[in-house]
Amino acid sequence: MTHLTPLPDNRGYYGVFGGAFVPEILHSNVENLENAFKTYAFTDEFNREFRTLLRDYVGRPSPLYRADALCQRYNTNIYLKREDLNHTGAHKINNAIGSAMLAKRMGKHRIIAETGAGQHGVATATVCALMGLECVVYMGATDVERQRPNVERMKMLGAKVVAVHSGNSTLKDATNEAIRDWCCNPADTFYIIGSTVGPHPYPEMVAHFQSVISEEIKVQLLGHTGKETPDAIIACVGGGSNAAGAFYHFISEPDVRLIVAEAAGLGINTNMSAATIKLGSEGIIHGSRTLLMQTDDGQIKEPYSISAGLDYPGVGPLQAHLATVGRTEVIPVTDNEAVAAGYRLTRDEGIIPALESAHALAVLEKIKFDPNQTIVVNLSGRGDKDLANYLSHNPDLK
Repeated sequence: MTHLTPLPDNRGYYGVFGGAFVPEILHSNVENLENAFKTYAFTDEFNREFRTLLRDYVGRPSPLYRADALCQRYNTNIYLKREDLNHTGAHKINNAIGSAMLAKRMGKHRIIAETGAGQHGVATATVCALMGLECVVYMGATDVERQRPNVERMKMLGAKVVAVHSGNSTLKDATNEAIRDWCCNPADTFYIIGSTVGPHPYPEMVAHFQSVISEEIKVQLLGHTGKETPDAIIACVGGGSNAAGAFYHFISEPDVRLIVAEAAGLGINTNMSAATIKLGSEGIIHGSRTLLMQTDDGQIKEPYSISAGLDYPGVGPLQAHLATVGRTEVIPVTDNEAVAAGYRLTRDEGIIPALESAHALAVLEKIKFDPNQTIVVNLSGRGDKDLANYLSHNPDLK
């Protein structure tokens, strides 16, 4: 395997995946964003503000918790990276803060965002309230209904939530509408994308702001175990932002297994799945070349997952590249397996995970680790938003 890094080439490609395929009207916006990211995001002044907000507003570093009951259940050493304890309840706030800081430096005062599970929408609305920015969040009508608590949170924070009724009325369709808005309002609007998807520089930029997760894991593991690197890291992947953050500083460490859990829905052999890496083929979606679920003539297939944050027909170009070259191991997880894993964590540790994170936890049932190994599971969000789904799918636990 060639040496890998979390960074794209100067054209925004990770191997054959990435790039910027956008309408002509948005070319200058994308170029201006790339210039602003390179101009501001690596300066001492920007990073002092960013780190201060992460510490004092978000509550970072998020704990790295040794889950003793899980250790006993699976006969190995399991640590949970508690992104669920961040302000707003997920990892999404890390990128929302960094992106909003860039928007203000670019003189943009109107923010748009897409959201599936609602956590990115809540994070964006929260940061816009903090920084005095107008906020419009696009959300599929299906997700509006199944993630109602997050919709009400966004409205209370002052955001306008636009329900999208086209297509399957989920994340893909919300993203389509957000891009249309951006095309209509290129001058004054900043689009905060919630995952490592979209045209360059978004995948690089979002991964950069989320890389604080793996940066903290290294320091915290050293304190827990005397060693910076775990034997494996497990993260769920829809678009790929929490995985990008958890994997970032370990991608070039070949001894660290990087394990991806993707949403198999009712099964990868059914028509009700969102296992993009397993089922997808190369194509272009939302501004980048990546793996996506599509028909033989290139029409996008509608994805399905019980998890509103994972039913996306594509995947970020970084995750597509890492899987294609064999750096990540991809494990499909069904709805039932995820729900059961969420209940197990709740009953064993008193932590209710987001359904997205429950997919990562389900991997522990599928891979046998040695007793002396150290495993980190990125617990990307909390499960308050998913209680109705959990209660309607109560599994028969053993």
